[in-house]
Amino acid sequence: MQNLRLIFFLTLVATATPTLSGVFYSKNEAMELAFGKGASVELLSLFPDEQQTANIEKQAKIKLGSGMLTFYVGKQQDKILGYAAIESITVRTKPETLMIVLTPEGELRNVTTLAFHEPPEYQPPERWFEQLYKKPLAELDFNKGVDGIAGATLSTRADISSIRKVMATYQVMIKAQDAH
Repeated sequence: MQNLRLIFFLTLVATATPTLSGVFYSKNEAMELAFGKGASVELLSLFPDEQQTANIEKQAKIKLGSGMLTFYVGKQQDKILGYAAIESITVRTKPETLMIVLTPEGELRNVTTLAFHEPPEYQPPERWFEQLYKKPLAELDFNKGVDGIAGATLSTRADISSIRKVMATYQVMIKAQDAH
């Protein structure tokens, strides 16, 4: 009888544990989410010089980990639909991958979690990201009205850093080039 109870308990625990972490979208699915069906997507590789790197780091309030930054440009009949960047970061000990989508003007339009390998309770929900949409880069800060999530502090901080990096890169590398 004791063994039967143990087997029942272990079965209950095994089936009650959520398995929501993992990979949610492929790159192709992500690009369709970002720009819609039928949009063409071009790769834009950016190589900031020392001055540009310093400007991005200052605006984003982070250190860049690489000398190359990649954006995807969604187009429909030569009209730019927006820009997307896929950012992978380590939250605690495991990776998270976000797709950060900007409007053609560089405004935050959408954030989609493409993969999350930490426990599911640490993953910020879509409604948390919604508070960030259309906010200027200078306001993407917990000290300026962005609400955190109890129990997901490291995730939300990592996500804000990634979003700030993408928006700062747009400002320094893409908007500045378009202005010339």
